[in-house]
Amino acid sequence: MIPQAMKFNEFQDCRALLDMLEDSEYVMKYKFELEVKFEEMIDWFLRIRMGITTRPIPAFMSNNRKVNLLELYMIVKREGGHKIVTSNNLWAMVSKDMGHDYQDGEFIRIIYAMYLDVLIYYYKFKSVQDDVRDGKTMNKEDCHEQELGYAGTGDQAAV
Repeated sequence: MIPQAMKFNEFQDCRALLDMLEDSEYVMKYKFELEVKFEEMIDWFLRIRMGITTRPIPAFMSNNRKVNLLELYMIVKREGGHKIVTSNNLWAMVSKDMGHDYQDGEFIRIIYAMYLDVLIYYYKFKSVQDDVRDGKTMNKEDCHEQELGYAGTGDQAAV
C-alpha cells in the first residue's frame, strides 16, 4: 500500500500502518511520507478514537524543536519497547539518537507516554484479541519472551 493513499477512519487503518513499519526497508524507502501518515494516525487515534483533544500534533520539545514521533517509535521499538527502555534507563540514549540532548531524555519519555504508549498498548491488545478470535494460540516460550519484553523480535507473537 502506498502511504499517501492511507486514510484513518477506523483502528484497522492504524493497524495497517503499524504493520507496515515492521519492514525497515519499506520505512527507509517511504520515510518522509510515513512520517506524515504516522502523525495523521496519532492525531486520528488520540482525537477521534480516544477523545483526547489537548495534545498538539506535531509534538514539540520545550525549546520549540519538533519531536519526530515516527523516529521515536522506531528507536524505542528497536531497543525492545517502552518497558525495556524504561527498565534500563535508556531514555537519554533515545533522546541523543534522535538528535536531542541527553538531558532531554525524560522529556522524550513523557512525549512517548503522551502520544504513543496508549496507541501501542491498544494495537497489541487488538492483535491478541484478533488472534484469540481467529483461534491462534501462543506456546509457553512465546509467553515467556513477551514477559521479558522480546515480543516481535523475530516471530509474529502478539502481546
